[in-house]
Amino acid sequence: MQKHVLFENINDPKLHNIDRAIELGAYKAWEKVLKSIKREELVQMVKDSGLRGRGGAGFPTGLKWSFVPVASPKPKYLCCNADESEPGTCKDRVLMECDPHSVIEGVMIAAFAIDCHTSFFYVRGEYDLSMRRIEKAIDEAYKKGYLGKNILGTGYDLEMILHRGGGAYICGEETALLSSLEGEKGLSRIKPPFPAVSGLYACPTVVNNVETLANLPRIVINGGQWYASMGTEKSKGTRIFSVSGHVKKPGNYELELGTPLRTLIYDYAGGILDDKKLKCVIPGGSSVPVLMPDQLDTPLDFESVQAAGSMLGSGAVIVMNEDTCMVWVAEILAHFYMHESCGKCTPCRQGTGWLYEIIHRIEHGQGRAQDLDTLLDLAKNIEGNTICALGDAAATPVISTIKQFRNEYEYHIEHKKCLVKSDFRLR
Repeated sequence: MQKHVLFENINDPKLHNIDRAIELGAYKAWEKVLKSIKREELVQMVKDSGLRGRGGAGFPTGLKWSFVPVASPKPKYLCCNADESEPGTCKDRVLMECDPHSVIEGVMIAAFAIDCHTSFFYVRGEYDLSMRRIEKAIDEAYKKGYLGKNILGTGYDLEMILHRGGGAYICGEETALLSSLEGEKGLSRIKPPFPAVSGLYACPTVVNNVETLANLPRIVINGGQWYASMGTEKSKGTRIFSVSGHVKKPGNYELELGTPLRTLIYDYAGGILDDKKLKCVIPGGSSVPVLMPDQLDTPLDFESVQAAGSMLGSGAVIVMNEDTCMVWVAEILAHFYMHESCGKCTPCRQGTGWLYEIIHRIEHGQGRAQDLDTLLDLAKNIEGNTICALGDAAATPVISTIKQFRNEYEYHIEHKKCLVKSDFRLR
């Protein structure tokens, strides 16, 4: 069954208003942190909870905070990454639109944990309603005395600055986001140094995802062990899964980590649209390998999905039925990554364009016998050779679809047409 932690009050139509949010418990955790919890205790509590980043990488949140040098004379910054741009992912949008105060409170708690006094909220440029809801919620928090100078008479100061992104996928990568905040092009940076040591304005910085931060008030109120009691041994808590594609009930579902993929698709998302056969599933956003029908019993946790040959990623589950042309899927994704490449790294700048051109030729009946070997060679030369993970993200759909559906590529090349008749093409 669904485990409502983040979605406990999500259907309340007035939840985005601060008075209603306070009635339901908002900012109690913030008051508790300010008045009775030391920074090192807070960091340990989040470590004990087992909370891992919900943006895609799954890095332990408390451990990430602990990398910030305590004795640094420089100011420390906390950035909320709300630049949700991974295809198929729409969970952060729901949290920002429906329950913005839980996210803002999470930012406050994380900022306190690293002794930060200036925080940033970086929202995807296309998320207009999210932007307006967060802006209003921040203003309300200031008026109630939860932000600003000498918060609640404790002597702690915290400012929160809202920033609208420019609509670039690359700015979901934390160092590109920091470059964008500084007014530069959204280009990824070479690591090390890592943001925890040298991030925004070359100062210690932590970047956390919206869903990650929204968990913090619940953890503070209920304790790290409470959160750790949910999920699996290594993947703790709940996760919001964005289900899209050929399902009867697409949407966002909050489930305990470890719930089988089959349960998510058939029990919650209603099964395959029109009761057709399942062809494959992308379990963590478009940048991860596909899982096949015989892998439907894979538990949705970080370790199990990785063992199955894919990644949990952003939690975006894209379901495709038997009528889906996988060459067409690869073409659409290749075009996306070509368009979104920032152009900083040569393998990505040149390679994504070549991948798209070749797949486009195959899909439109002009493929050549050597194209598959060329595609795999290109993809392998992009993988692991770029500053950020966008290059890997572009290569993965190509490698994965050729591995699992090579016969479809070969049919396109030999017969100059599609093996399956997709009736949902975007032309």
